Amino acid sequence: QVQLVDSGGGLVQPGGSLRLSCAASGFTLDYYNVGWFRQAPGKEREGVSCISSSDGSTYYADSVKGRFTISRDSAQNTVYLQMNSLRPEDTATYYCAADGAQGVRCTYYSDAPYDHWGQGTQVTVSS
Repeated sequence: QVQLVDSGGGLVQPGGSLRLSCAASGFTLDYYNVGWFRQAPGKEREGVSCISSSDGSTYYADSVKGRFTISRDSAQNTVYLQMNSLRPEDTATYYCAADGAQGVRCTYYSDAPYDHWGQGTQVTVSS
């Protein structure tokens, strides 16, 4: 069974850190582009970051550049999103997604290429 499981969300104070995990089962995540998306209440889902399967290149939205880091752990079949210097505007439900297209650079501009999704994990940044 192909499945992605998001975890690691929680309540954190402004300036704090969290590490989100995206664990795959039923397929090898290394062969997939992986993106992280988020959706705040009343807002559209937006892309945050992605990592390409072909060369490991990483990309970030301007709003998180320099604060968030996406990475892979092949042994754990997991992709992580390390989030530092969190701000209240980072509050959202975060979703990871996998795209099986080969030889194509990942994108966070659109969720259309992604065909496997995690269930989401809530991140709340508040004092």
